[in-house]
Amino acid sequence: MKKHYLSKLFEPDSIAIIGASESEGSVGGQVLRNLLDSGFGGALYPVNPKHDEIMGLSAYKSVSGVDHTIELAVIATPAKLIPGIMQECADHGVAAVIVISAGFAEIGKAGLDLQNEIVDIARTYDIPLIGPNCLGIVRPRVGLNATFAKSPAKTGELALVAQSGAFCTALLDWADTEGFGFSAVASLGATADIGFGEVLDYLAVDPETRSILLYIEGITDTRSFMSGLRVAARLKPVIVVKSGRNDTGTKAAVSHTGAMAGSDNVFDSAVKRAGAVRVKTVAQLFAAAKVLASGTRVSGSRLAIITNGGGPGVMAADRAHDIDVPLAEMSQKTYDHLDSVLPPFWSHSNPIDILGDAPPERYRQATEAILKDRSVDGVLVLLTPQAMTDPTGCAQAIVDARGKSTKPVLTCWMGESLVEEGRQILADAGIPHLRSPEAGVESFGYLACYHRNQKALLQAPGPLSEHKVPDVEGARLIIENVLSERRQTLNTAEAKAVLNAFQIPTSPTLNVSSAGEALVAAESVGLPVAMKINSPDITHKSDVGGVRLNINEPRSVRTAYREMIDSVQEAMPNAHIDGVTIEPMINKPHARELIIGVSNDPVFGPVISFGTGGIAVEVYGDSHVALPPLNEYLSKQLIDSTRASKMLGKFRNLPAANLDALINVLQRTSEIVCELPEIDELDINPVLLDDKEVIAVDARITVRPPKTSTESFGHMAIHPYPTELVSSWQHADGTDIVVRPIRPEDANIEQDFVTNLSAESKYFRFVQNFENLTPMMLARFTQIDYDTEMALIAVINDEKPNARAVGVARYVTNPDHESCEFALTVADDWQKHGIGRELMQRLMTIAKDRGIEIMIGEVLKNNSKMLKVCEKLGFRLSRDASEPEFVEVRRHL
Repeated sequence: MKKHYLSKLFEPDSIAIIGASESEGSVGGQVLRNLLDSGFGGALYPVNPKHDEIMGLSAYKSVSGVDHTIELAVIATPAKLIPGIMQECADHGVAAVIVISAGFAEIGKAGLDLQNEIVDIARTYDIPLIGPNCLGIVRPRVGLNATFAKSPAKTGELALVAQSGAFCTALLDWADTEGFGFSAVASLGATADIGFGEVLDYLAVDPETRSILLYIEGITDTRSFMSGLRVAARLKPVIVVKSGRNDTGTKAAVSHTGAMAGSDNVFDSAVKRAGAVRVKTVAQLFAAAKVLASGTRVSGSRLAIITNGGGPGVMAADRAHDIDVPLAEMSQKTYDHLDSVLPPFWSHSNPIDILGDAPPERYRQATEAILKDRSVDGVLVLLTPQAMTDPTGCAQAIVDARGKSTKPVLTCWMGESLVEEGRQILADAGIPHLRSPEAGVESFGYLACYHRNQKALLQAPGPLSEHKVPDVEGARLIIENVLSERRQTLNTAEAKAVLNAFQIPTSPTLNVSSAGEALVAAESVGLPVAMKINSPDITHKSDVGGVRLNINEPRSVRTAYREMIDSVQEAMPNAHIDGVTIEPMINKPHARELIIGVSNDPVFGPVISFGTGGIAVEVYGDSHVALPPLNEYLSKQLIDSTRASKMLGKFRNLPAANLDALINVLQRTSEIVCELPEIDELDINPVLLDDKEVIAVDARITVRPPKTSTESFGHMAIHPYPTELVSSWQHADGTDIVVRPIRPEDANIEQDFVTNLSAESKYFRFVQNFENLTPMMLARFTQIDYDTEMALIAVINDEKPNARAVGVARYVTNPDHESCEFALTVADDWQKHGIGRELMQRLMTIAKDRGIEIMIGEVLKNNSKMLKVCEKLGFRLSRDASEPEFVEVRRHL
């Protein structure tokens, strides 16, 4: 079967080192020295026109002078020479290139032009290019160290991917002393061609890698990054650290890589949505990798802390509060049991202080009791080696107490020599042990975060919710009219009309341009009224005297109109004023003031924000963001991330707010983002929510012509579930079959589908024999990226308990974005019923509509039924002498 297209970068059989020399301080020389020292088993070809021999190897004047196949070229020459060298590599048939040299986009326009030139050559000849301005690549298992780092890398199961070469060298040195090993290290530099997305795609299916560490400064290709990150995070833990979390760091990061940085809050939201875990320091990076790679998992975030010392317990509780890890509230049954086995003076609260004289048996009893409590998701056990303490015995007691419990138990045996043996017992039993109470809490926090983010990753919302269908066409016509008038800001009436088109309740608004019209409008909507300035140039109306509330008398309406116009003109003489808007006063004594917004991040595109609203929104600073599309689960998650969520329940004399109504508005806002790429900014403030309903009192929308894109939802970082591709088909016997894109929740019917295939059908599809799909395979097949791949599943009795899959057809886009590879499987008892043909015809149409020109597949030569289907569908069959067992089928779409 075909290898991944990046395999020549990570596992080449031959390497040319261009710019190698024996000079002291030579980057190319250090690369060659590292390759020799690391025991690379393939062929090495130093290239330098000034030398005949380098480090005992024959040197070549140029790439064209190497009369052997070169799979990887590592270039360490002055930047100005590299375009010519790249062309030489292309002409020679080099499979992959690493450009270590600096002097490209990071220095300005001249460098960017050079960078674009080498990228053009790489893409013209389908050569994966790492760099420029990078450290290189390390693959310890095969003896590949194509970097100029002086620290060796041990073989391990962690993969490290970073933009910064300096970060990689420091981390390699640190990891060497700490005993960490790597499956791969990739320094990507400017990510001019191959970026995080492509490398993550490779590492996702790399059997040597169990966890992936990312160091990120900026993103150049958002869709590729999100696609690769989501694919990798489905299959193995991905831990991310990003520099540039504040303005100073962001400027440094951009100047270093030339990549966009974007908002840190938005980046944080993207990482969560992709199912990865974000940390802030290098120490946390390895700590998170260690605990996640252990296989320990949680089903919630409620932590119980057991300790034999009050101080460490308090420190752990403080850290839990800092990182929003809730301490478990145990049941009365658990408290009663602890009372029966612990001394009278135990803490009677969480942290559970079992006192300084706690023997092993007390540790065991407490841990067993707490693990049985359903309100506890994990336990952190602390021990300080006091005079009566038996650290070794207590460690064995924890091992015994854990037994067969599936809940995680983390430990912190504080000290060194006195607890060393106990720590070893815990390590041998596979129980994570940390050096401090804070580190223990943080490790549990990583597990809880991973669990929470993995649930977010499983969400696959479509562009439209399942509520009443919005009037997308009407909203689009309003925006087209605004753009045709060369305006960017919708007036309040237009903005509310757009919201109404998407079924978001609003207060009525009338535009007026004179005091007389204001009086008529006020009588029409009914006094009392609110009056607001109507100007595309004014965002915060109240700051310039542009808001009057609770106007009860007709005479006051005309007075307020004149005073408001005068006040605003004095405060902002250059503002264009279209008049005033008249709205009825909304009297909702139980309402909470909230804000819902949309903004465009320079990296991740449109994002939805939610938080505490009103005129003091900036003062509260209570706003969190989420990437669209949103469904009910993701909307609830966004609400829960804010302080505003705490005032939505019942408190004091206020009844609980109507949370369902709020979630509906968030989903409707998501629909607006998906369907109207022209939206640049949207503010709904305030949104009034009480126990009965929600209403948008004020709204502001700015628009811009949409960017030209051939892709559906090309303006978004995450492709929505393609509901438009759901269809039905009726078999000749009357059986109704739903054909739709596969979803994460199809895992069970996909597993049953594959399990029930005959041994022959399994072998024809997977070229191996097995009973069931592994969890990794199941995730890969059902949690797909709708932007770069498609899987159509044919289901009988869809959405019912007895739903059954009878066929699956899928394609994955190749790196050239012009071709794809496909696969088709049909249940044995449904073969020769036309399902395969139906699925393939639909799949081919989708691929063609998305700009794919060629569909390719590999079919075993004895799979005559599949070959016959392909011939009928117009595929051309051919054989490759290097793979005699397979027939390549290819069709131009």
